[in-house]
Amino acid sequence: MKIPKSSDLRKLKHHNLTFATTQVQSSSLPLSNPSQTPPSTPSPLKTPPISPHSLQTSIQSSQWHFIKQLSPNLTPALVSTALFNLRSNPDLILKFIDQLELNQNNLPYHCIAVVILARLPSPKQALDVIKRVVSSRVSTNKEVFDELSSARERLDISSSIVFDLLVRAFCELKRGDEAFECFYMMKDKGVLANVETCNNMLSLFLRLNRTQTVWVLYAEMFRLRINSTVYTFNIMVNVLCKEGKLKKAKEFIGYMENLGFKPNVVTYNTIIHGYCGKGNLEGAHRLFEAMKAKGIKPDTYTFGSLISGMCKEGKVEEASALICKMEENGLVPVAVTYNALIDGYCNKGGLERAFMCRDEMVKKGIMPTVSTYNLLVHALFMEARLDEANGMVKEMEGKGMAPDDITYNILINGYCRSGNAKKAFSLHDEMLSKGIQPSRVTYTSLIYVLSKRKRMKEADDLFVKIMGRGVSPDVIMFNALIDGHCANENLERALLLLKEMDRMKVPPDEVTYNTIMQGHCRKGKVEEAREILDEMKRRGIKPDHISYNTLISGYSRRGDMKDAFRVRDEMLSIGFNPTLLTYNALIQGLCKNQEGDHAEELLKEMVSRGITPDDSTYLTLIEGIGKDYTFEESNGS
Repeated sequence: MKIPKSSDLRKLKHHNLTFATTQVQSSSLPLSNPSQTPPSTPSPLKTPPISPHSLQTSIQSSQWHFIKQLSPNLTPALVSTALFNLRSNPDLILKFIDQLELNQNNLPYHCIAVVILARLPSPKQALDVIKRVVSSRVSTNKEVFDELSSARERLDISSSIVFDLLVRAFCELKRGDEAFECFYMMKDKGVLANVETCNNMLSLFLRLNRTQTVWVLYAEMFRLRINSTVYTFNIMVNVLCKEGKLKKAKEFIGYMENLGFKPNVVTYNTIIHGYCGKGNLEGAHRLFEAMKAKGIKPDTYTFGSLISGMCKEGKVEEASALICKMEENGLVPVAVTYNALIDGYCNKGGLERAFMCRDEMVKKGIMPTVSTYNLLVHALFMEARLDEANGMVKEMEGKGMAPDDITYNILINGYCRSGNAKKAFSLHDEMLSKGIQPSRVTYTSLIYVLSKRKRMKEADDLFVKIMGRGVSPDVIMFNALIDGHCANENLERALLLLKEMDRMKVPPDEVTYNTIMQGHCRKGKVEEAREILDEMKRRGIKPDHISYNTLISGYSRRGDMKDAFRVRDEMLSIGFNPTLLTYNALIQGLCKNQEGDHAEELLKEMVSRGITPDDSTYLTLIEGIGKDYTFEESNGS
């Protein structure tokens, strides 16, 4: 690297002194004096060539306006020398870079700055500049990589950390494919990414659920002999769990140990969480005991996974007992632990017990979170206790916690279910006024309430509006809209929406098809409903009880009992047992056709299968046959 000679520095100082003296003399002349001869205009000073030292001096004295004027005449050699001499003052380097407009011409200077900043103990400043460069997209990733490589060679720096930082920048920006691209560019240059860089990439692809890419990268690491760490192995264990390969995840522990790596609490927690997620509590508890046997102490996350798993399986009392065991081990439960318990009690209808858990939290000094309140508010709405739910929201706000998008979605959904569209839409407006963006869930609830209240024009308009806002509808939203149109006997619009789902690549489910089948049957178009059932099968969607019962009901209402019983037999042949709805539909059809004897036989068959007739069953028989039925009679007593 060429450092300015001392003679150059003396010339620069002499020039600066001469320029300053001339300026002082000029400023000391009177502004206007006719009696004096005007001084002769000095010849313009010749601007000296820019040197690394003059550039460095300008940076140190924060002459940013002057530097902006100089920028077209800067060269990588000038910038690299000046910035290298300022390497002990990274803040000045960053300020200098900020003065230069980020474009293709100034890319080399930014890359020089990155290479110098990358030598500091903390990578943060270098990483920030790289992220700014790649986010601007003024150059291709290959051009950025090549400029970093050139800057590294110009400064005679052998460390390859700058390339690792480039990959890390893409990972932090969640641009996984570009990170992988840089990984291969490093390999082509003969530079191997360090294991921390690889771990960043593995973690990103895991978070993006791109497990196949994780395995490709892991295989590449193995081929390039980039040694894994315990963190690497824990990521791979997590991948196996996400793929549902719990047995292989458990075997991976032995693989780690054979390679001389000791699994840690994170390793076991990952697999325990996987077992709990699959409802395999027995397997989770076996691993829990195995980790303790190896001297690995369970932590709060371990117990939290087990407690959450138990609550999902309805074993809330056992989960509650585990909190006591957790405390015996010197671990303090956190809000998430209690939230799992509260959710468990709410799902079982034990709302009072859920509130007791909330009170227990507070006594132990564990502050309820927004999630805690959301669970309780949701449970209150499910029990139609609207005033208490609103009271909980006010209590939450009184404690300084602002309702989030989930809170609003719960409230909007609750009011939609109760049919209060006005309140639901006012809450939607309140969300917007607070800067909380409504989600797909929000809009689905609003479409649902409009559909139920037969306000289909408004529902369609809202649907168009939300797509204009960039919200992509899912199958649940489409189903809410299709259900409304079918209920209003507008099958043409419902079928158009089904085509729209195909166009938007939103796969319909059995609910979609069942709704359209019901719409056809309401209008007596049972053959069309049958065609929908066949289309379901062609698409690989398995019809359910509702699908078959819809057809049976359609044929029975029309009096086509031969076809109705044919569907019942088809239902039996694929392993579906008839339900109360099946028998009621068949009995209704038989009575309509004045086949009372057959209807009575069907009643006895129904009871023999353990299905208890309801009021609708007996009412149909009484009206159809004229006989006063009781349960004892139908049971043969």
